[in-house]
Amino acid sequence: MEELKYSQRLTLLHGICLAEIHADGATPSTDLADYDALDAAYYLASYISFNAITAAGRNPKEELTEDFDMLSVYQAYGLLTFAFLTTPLAAEDIKPDYQAAQVTIAKTLFSGIPDEQMIEIINSGLNKVKLISDADVEHWGEFRENLDKLTISFVIAGTDDESPHRKEEVLPLFGQLLSQLCEAFEAT
Repeated sequence: MEELKYSQRLTLLHGICLAEIHADGATPSTDLADYDALDAAYYLASYISFNAITAAGRNPKEELTEDFDMLSVYQAYGLLTFAFLTTPLAAEDIKPDYQAAQVTIAKTLFSGIPDEQMIEIINSGLNKVKLISDADVEHWGEFRENLDKLTISFVIAGTDDESPHRKEEVLPLFGQLLSQLCEAFEAT
């Protein structure tokens, strides 16, 4: 069998994840040509972030009123995940749209929140991403490296039958990394 390009892995994983969550019995298309690699990355970044929030035992609905800034931590996590999902696409000359990613991730994770709050979450999340990306502090470097490795492991686990892990085994680990990120920003 021909080796899948990374963009094909993203679209395949997108289709697999969509099929798993269709409670209405609808069957998403199985034709990879029906999916776009960047749309897949938007979806997967939101999917991973949502699952990480759940695995970490976080409650965004409560935090909306009790710890609003924590929502921007989730936004930052989603955007970092998107960045690591899309970095390998450069080899295929596919350029991610980070502006669109910010909005898509925020609207997916925080649907129903008024636009003013959504904008605040997006802007604060972007500031956190810049802080994490630009920091030379060892723990931020380790965090970036761990999230990068975990993101790629998830893509491989979800699309390669010979992977030593299943994506269901990898997915809860995102919650552990999100917990670390939340603790870092709770301490500041």
